[in-house]
Amino acid sequence: MKRDFTVRKYGELLDAFTEAGYNFQRVEDFIQKPNAQVVVLRHDVDLRNWAAIRLAKLEASLGIKSTYYFRIGPQSYNPKIIKQIVDLGHEIGYHYEDLATCNGDIEEAIHSFEKNLSKIRYFYPVKTVCMHGSSGSPYDNRDLWNYYKLEDFSLICEPYISLDYNKVLYLSDTGRRWNGFKMSLRDNVKSSYNYNFYKTKDIIKNIETLPKQILINAHPEQWTNNLPEWLFVKIFSIAHTFYKIHYRNPKIKG
Repeated sequence: MKRDFTVRKYGELLDAFTEAGYNFQRVEDFIQKPNAQVVVLRHDVDLRNWAAIRLAKLEASLGIKSTYYFRIGPQSYNPKIIKQIVDLGHEIGYHYEDLATCNGDIEEAIHSFEKNLSKIRYFYPVKTVCMHGSSGSPYDNRDLWNYYKLEDFSLICEPYISLDYNKVLYLSDTGRRWNGFKMSLRDNVKSSYNYNFYKTKDIIKNIETLPKQILINAHPEQWTNNLPEWLFVKIFSIAHTFYKIHYRNPKIKG
């Protein structure tokens, strides 16, 4: 049986989109000049930052440029890795979680945001940022933008709030499945589309039925060819999903 969520399988997914006539854009490029038939590739680097290099190198070998959002913290932020990904031609952005880490204090959070954004901008002229779900926190990091504007920080896009998902299909691998939005508090969008893919092969099989514009969020730590690592991530995903459904999500909603 072929394993899903390997780097090889990710390559098969990219090849399938290419064969179906799609091209690829970074988030900043799509916002400024969107292609008609396109997959916008976005990567939230939440954990195990070295995994981002695997996808970044594969994409570069295929002539594809994508977007990588880094958190501030040792599990994500790593100057050496960020530099390598920038050198491969990819976009870098800030995966912010300041409202959660500042316990809902808006003023403290925006100062934290600006400080952390400058750290990422040391490596790349950041134009887009994307919130980290911080699903263990009662605070939604996107609420910062109820008080401030992206343009105040020379930003042009926050994917969760700047795109029309009635026109752009959103696909995320959260929970190591493509319909994990059903279990996620914040990694989901309001959309008229009603696709319900579970495995990567389900997307490939139905690729001809998909809309012309798609945004894919692929978390690098989910994808590995290494069997021990793959098994670890699978077990962790199963346990974490159980925890989210039966404890964390009801607690946060409450």
